[in-house]
Amino acid sequence: MTALSIDASARLTLMACIEGGSPFWTDEVANYGAPLVLSNLRSNFYTGKKNSADRITEYVQTLDLLQLEQELADAHAQLLTPESEAWPAQLEDLANPPFGLIYRGDVSLLRSESISIVGSRNPTSYGVRIANEFASGLADREWTVISGGAYGIDTSAHQGALAAEGRTIAVLGSGLNQRYPAGNERLFKDIELHGLLISEVLPNVHAHPARFLIRNRIIASLSRGTIVVEAAYRSGSLRTARDAAEIFRVVMATPGSITSPASDGSHKLIANREAELVTSIDDVMELVLPLDDARMAT
Repeated sequence: MTALSIDASARLTLMACIEGGSPFWTDEVANYGAPLVLSNLRSNFYTGKKNSADRITEYVQTLDLLQLEQELADAHAQLLTPESEAWPAQLEDLANPPFGLIYRGDVSLLRSESISIVGSRNPTSYGVRIANEFASGLADREWTVISGGAYGIDTSAHQGALAAEGRTIAVLGSGLNQRYPAGNERLFKDIELHGLLISEVLPNVHAHPARFLIRNRIIASLSRGTIVVEAAYRSGSLRTARDAAEIFRVVMATPGSITSPASDGSHKLIANREAELVTSIDDVMELVLPLDDARMAT
């Protein structure tokens, strides 16, 4: 088991006791560094200063760094932090970047050109086919496909990339030992072998609904742009689109049937000019690449 640096050790401990995406704690780490924030927590510095501080201060006293490191080792997982050579700089575009990432697979993919594909967990057969075809087309052009590993459009996107012998990254809302949904376990194993699994929570952390919305910002930031395929009016995928727009990533959406509720959210993005309408991979390349490169890609 490789010894962690002081910064990495502090970040791992903070990951164990603070939910990702917290503006207050992210600012504290950015301003003072993870080791000092952890030291202040252990000395009750934050008690009474923030709603969650008392609970976190109490919990952090129970954490044993060696046990946290052992949890990583038992999961055959690695910790990635901003001081790591493979840390993707694009995460720093986020207002609240993760303290670190836990991963299995080919971490070099975080530096590859990538597009995220997201959408409904209850897609129509049309949506499944479109997500699959777009992912395969991106893989054919040697772009990495990023999604969230959920049922529906996420699954189709990952499967399309793998079927084309391409690369794909799944950003999980649970720990790597508690991969959700369980019905996608075979897909997760394939991604681990031929792509990358990442999470900002420790391996044994179970899925929680709020974490799926929180992790969407990571999906948005890692990619050059996000394609929304079949999102309903209140779909969580719209959150990913908003996260992408906030950090000036290209937001795209595919059109669906005007009578299909499964595409209401996608059509809303297009109608409000919050997303570019795309109907082919050539459309995508024209939006995410400089003009000369886009012509070569098509």
